Amino acid sequence: MKFDLVDQILEQGDGRIVTIKQVTQAEEYLEDHFPSFPILPGVLMLEAMVQAGSKLCSKGDNRLVLGEVKAIKYGAMVKPGDRLKCEVNIVKENPDGSFTCKGMGTVLKNDTVETQTAVAGRFTIRPVRMS
Repeated sequence: MKFDLVDQILEQGDGRIVTIKQVTQAEEYLEDHFPSFPILPGVLMLEAMVQAGSKLCSKGDNRLVLGEVKAIKYGAMVKPGDRLKCEVNIVKENPDGSFTCKGMGTVLKNDTVETQTAVAGRFTIRPVRMS
């Protein structure tokens, strides 16, 4: 199963990217998480930030993957019909080609302008290692 968790790039540049993921009832993973109360799994909220960060940090054809996660905190639930807005900033470009990033995902609901933090923390993305 392929998870494409960036539907739209709202802003990109100067070490920062802002993306949107529209969560719909058609998402396959919602069938099991949870059958009677579907919500976006926390690991996929993190993956949405990683995919946004990869789009920001990618240079040419290098493929970036999650390297390390630190201080991730989860808050509000993201349900079908909600949008997850991810803001990712590069904190540091490391000598090994990896990037230390800080991200935050907020829930945008259609019926209100109020936002709630769904996920926030620091993570590192790095080039794929070929053995």
